[in-house]
Amino acid sequence: MTLPDEITVVTETAEAYLNPKQLLDYQSEREDCLSWLLAFGKAPDKGEGYAVGTIKPRAYRMDKFYRWVWDEEGGYTAHITQEHADRWMRDLAQSDYSSTHKTNCQKAIKMLFKWWKHECGGGGWDPEITFSENTGSNPKDYLTREERTQVRNAALEYGTIPKYSNVTPAERERWKQYLAQRFEKPKSEITPADWKQANSWKIPSLVWVSLDAGLRPVEVERATLAWIDTDNALLRIPKQDSAKSRDNWIVSIRDRTATFLDRWCAERENYDKYEDTDKIWLTRERNPYGSQALRYVLHQLCEIGGIETDNRQMSWYAIRHSVGTYLTREEDLAAAQAQLRHKSPETTMIYDQTPPEDRRDALDRMG
Repeated sequence: MTLPDEITVVTETAEAYLNPKQLLDYQSEREDCLSWLLAFGKAPDKGEGYAVGTIKPRAYRMDKFYRWVWDEEGGYTAHITQEHADRWMRDLAQSDYSSTHKTNCQKAIKMLFKWWKHECGGGGWDPEITFSENTGSNPKDYLTREERTQVRNAALEYGTIPKYSNVTPAERERWKQYLAQRFEKPKSEITPADWKQANSWKIPSLVWVSLDAGLRPVEVERATLAWIDTDNALLRIPKQDSAKSRDNWIVSIRDRTATFLDRWCAERENYDKYEDTDKIWLTRERNPYGSQALRYVLHQLCEIGGIETDNRQMSWYAIRHSVGTYLTREEDLAAAQAQLRHKSPETTMIYDQTPPEDRRDALDRMG
C-alpha cells in the first residue's frame, strides 16, 4: 500500500547514518512494517489496522530505536532482537524522560515486534521492564467554567482589526503593513478583501464547535462539510471519521455555534485554497489543523483572554476535558458519554467528579 505523506519512512537523522545501499534496505524494511501496521496491525485476523494518527508518532519512535541499535552495534543493521529491545528499555528506565514518553516508546517497540512475528516469522517480545503513565484516575488539565467563557470571547477577538472604513489614511497604512506580514504578501497587494478576511469566522467557528463537541485534534483534522447540520444544530460524524472508528455519532452544538458555522461555510467559499477540499478548516499553509497548530491557537486564545498557562498541559484536549467534566456535572454520565463519543461508560467515568470550584464553594458553605 502507499503510505500517507504524513508518515515519515526514513527520518533525516537516520538517513545521515546510512550509505545508499543501507538506505534502500532500511527504507524497504520500514515500508513493509508500516504498511502492514496500517492495514493489519491492530487485529491481523480481522484485517484491521491502526489509525494514521497512531502510527505517525510510533513510527518516529521505532526509527529512534533503530538508531540506538546502530550506535550500540557500531553500524547499520536491520536485524533487531529482543535483547536490543530490553537493553533500550533499561536505558530509558535510567533516563530523565517522562513516564509517558517511556511508555510510548515501549508501545512502539511492541508494535514493531508484532509485525516481526506475524510477517517475518520472528518471536514476539515480552519486555522485562514495563512503564506506567502516571495519569491517575482524574482527567488532565481542563478549562474551568470561567476559562471556557474567556476562550469563547477570545475567539471573537482573535486576529480582528478595525473596519476598513473606520480608520484614518495613516492608520490604514499601519494596518496594511500588519496584514502584509500576516498574510505574507507585499503591502502593495493588500486589498479590502484581505481586510475582510482578517475578521474571518474561521477561528470562532472552530473554537466554538470544539467547546461544544469536545473535538479531539484528529477530529478537527478530519472534519468535513458532510458533518454539518446547522439546521438542527448538530454534527453528524460518520464512523470512518470518528477517532475510534466504531459508530456514527450525532453531536449537539449550540444554536449560536451553528450560526457561526453557517457564516464560516459561506465565507470559506470565497477562498481558493478550499476549492479542492471538503475539509471545514485549513491553516494558512493549506493544511488541516493538527495537534501543534491547535495548541498554538489555544495558547493565543489564552493570552487574549488572560488565562494563565504556566505549569499546565494546555493542549486542545483541555477543551475536550472541560466538556466531559461540566457536562457530567450539569447533565449526567450518559450525556457526557454520548457527546464525547465514548463507546464505554468506563471511559467517561474519569469525568464523574466534582470540579475544584464546586468543592471550594462547598468549603465556604461549611465554614
